[in-house]
Amino acid sequence: MNITHASFVTLPVTDQDRALRFYTGVLGFRVTADLDMPQGRWLQVAPEGAQTVFTLSGPGMGDFEPGSTRGIMLVTTDVDADCARLAEAGAAVQGPDDLPWGRMASFRDPDGNALMLLAEAQS
Repeated sequence: MNITHASFVTLPVTDQDRALRFYTGVLGFRVTADLDMPQGRWLQVAPEGAQTVFTLSGPGMGDFEPGSTRGIMLVTTDVDADCARLAEAGAAVQGPDDLPWGRMASFRDPDGNALMLLAEAQS
């Protein structure tokens, strides 16, 4: 096998503009693609410098259920500050909690997709 990285992760959303405001305005991601396709808008965002991007997949862009994505772990350098920013933006945040592998919290985007924040434990 010669796999080097994941290209994109699909985040099904009901309203791409609302999702875009959340992922860029709250999480600080940048837009990597915003194209009109025959089946709908191809919209991708990513943290600065990331290899893997997130496709904010709206209606007509596949058989995806908004809010169905789970288990995406985002690594951060300051989970407490990020949790505070999420809470200020109205996101429901659980944690952060200290765990053997680091300090971790969870939250949902406006469509209910579940994501996690992790500040990795220093060795």
